[in-house]
Amino acid sequence: MQSSLRLGLAGLGTVGASVVRLLAKHGDDLAVRCGRRISLRAVSARDRTRDRGIDLANVNWFQDPVKLAANPDIDVFVELIGGASGPAEESVRTALEHGKHVVTANKALLARHGVELARLAEKKGVSLNFEAAVAGGIPIIKTLREALAGNEITRLAGILNGTCNYILTRMERERISFDECLKDAQRLGYAEADPTFDVGGFDTAHKLALLTSLAFGSEIDVDQIFIEGITSIGLPDIEAADELGYRIKLLAIAEKNEGGIEQRVHPTLVPKTSAIGRVDGVLNAVAVDADFVGKLMLVGPGAGGDATASSVVGDIADIARGTALNTMGRPAEQMKPYRKSDVESHAGGFYVRLSVYDRPGAFAAIANRMAERGISLESIVQRAGRPMADQPNTGSPAMTRQVIMVTYQTTEAAIREALARIEQDGHVSDPAQFIRIEAM
Repeated sequence: MQSSLRLGLAGLGTVGASVVRLLAKHGDDLAVRCGRRISLRAVSARDRTRDRGIDLANVNWFQDPVKLAANPDIDVFVELIGGASGPAEESVRTALEHGKHVVTANKALLARHGVELARLAEKKGVSLNFEAAVAGGIPIIKTLREALAGNEITRLAGILNGTCNYILTRMERERISFDECLKDAQRLGYAEADPTFDVGGFDTAHKLALLTSLAFGSEIDVDQIFIEGITSIGLPDIEAADELGYRIKLLAIAEKNEGGIEQRVHPTLVPKTSAIGRVDGVLNAVAVDADFVGKLMLVGPGAGGDATASSVVGDIADIARGTALNTMGRPAEQMKPYRKSDVESHAGGFYVRLSVYDRPGAFAAIANRMAERGISLESIVQRAGRPMADQPNTGSPAMTRQVIMVTYQTTEAAIREALARIEQDGHVSDPAQFIRIEAM
């Protein structure tokens, strides 16, 4: 058997501690599978005194992760610090410069610096592996980079944030508000004290940027992703979607078309009967369309210490076996510049919810505005609304009605133009809500 593969691990939070436990539990089996033993030699974390429930008695301790990354006594640097810059970035660069393999779960770092770091890894002849950066325990990176190497991928779509999926699932099942669900998610540890990165869609966008690059061979460009979070989703939308046979999910979607690559993150109505529509709670899912294999979908835990540690150790095992692959599935120098396709050219069905003043001519005017933009309506549902203090231009009390429309296929640009005109006409009391529909 070869000499052991020596690890230095930076970051002993939930995931880091789980990695240590996994290596201790399955170390003998890993040695057999990999042909060499994997040995944890050194760690770095901010608080040395904290009880993490793991045995670090025979492990060297580094206060500075950058010094650990440069340590000649390790072969692989495992970065579990997090963040797009600061100690995480500096330590990963240092490890690569010193000819160390790197395993990371840091999607923010790779979304910002992935191509540059991939070039450095290739120059130094070492691996930069990041399975744990996207979808936790789901092996989607290996699937795109290795298993589907003989396919042309045309589209991928996924649920990539367990916090958002948990909130939307609870809202539907229990008919409780977004704010109430979010508080519960924070109490249970599914959401951060500042949840903006999750519920605003930014966490999902970082993950999508990496999957897009792997799927289409383009350079990573997270700034070109259209992003909408779930904060605007209310119970009326959840209930209407349910009655119409849909569920609302925060989807990440990337597809290649003649105009370039379209990347978008937004709430989406998907059929209840679809495979992705049945993915509930904190689970993640990724669906891939490829020319030879057809359609496939991977579902599993998208976060959590043990699931993410499983992916981290899978990457370490590849290095132990001597499996060497280009970081993004192809040489970094051969990755194509990202060419953005306009999201407003996206065609599909749309769900629209309006609070319409209950007065003569209002509904006809709305229908006319839709017709002017060539938008055909598949269904229209009216519901009782609420009393308003004053009706514009009259000063008298008014009632509103909730009008819910589902369109046939049209473009996002057409929907936006029609809704802008409807709001200008003064027939609605609040900004329109519209959500894209995906057949999946």
